Amino acid sequence: MESKVMLVTGANKGIGFEIVRQLAKLGHQVILTARDQEKGREAQSKLKAENLTVHFLMLDIMNEESILQAFGKVKTDFSKVDVLINNAAILLKEDHSLLRNDSTVFEKTLQSNAFAQLAVTKQFQSIMSNGGRIIMTSSQGGSMSDPVGGWSPAYCVSKSLLGAITRHLAHELSNRSISVNAFDPGWVKTDMGGRSAPRTVSQGTNTAVWLASERAIPTGKFFRDNKVIPW
Repeated sequence: MESKVMLVTGANKGIGFEIVRQLAKLGHQVILTARDQEKGREAQSKLKAENLTVHFLMLDIMNEESILQAFGKVKTDFSKVDVLINNAAILLKEDHSLLRNDSTVFEKTLQSNAFAQLAVTKQFQSIMSNGGRIIMTSSQGGSMSDPVGGWSPAYCVSKSLLGAITRHLAHELSNRSISVNAFDPGWVKTDMGGRSAPRTVSQGTNTAVWLASERAIPTGKFFRDNKVIPW
């Protein structure tokens, strides 16, 4: 398999960290990003202990200057990005009701889980070659076809918006054969998912690794367990 440059946001722990690990095992040049330098370096060291080489880059997706600095570093050191995995996201404990939530909960969640992904993509697609790939970590909570579960509604709405962004980006970038897809990792045992989640981190990351490395994939789709599911 040809080694490619792959950048993963929010990758110092959980799903992002496991995506980095699996892609590094496949021999790709993986850029592990995190907004906290100490935590990012610690994650890099853990992988080094497994004889895996990954590159660390500080990136706060909520900070425009941080995005620009990270972009400049990647452009200088690698000249391109073949695969961008927008994994960073938040789920606020105060997120209980659209009607009762403080307005800042909704605004911060949408900014972190949808608008920031668009900002990162807008910057890095400029150094993505034709045939590149953009992958969004989403959630079935953002489904527009499944019943509404009532949990963390601002988070779910942010993932619905991310789905719309994914579809429109897929259309805009189709002339460059850049695929843009989203995937649902399912309910995974992470800090966000909690201990009672039924799926392992490895199960949650398999689809992202497949989307990043499979020889041919469609675009503008939503996936779970390597299969297309309804938006």
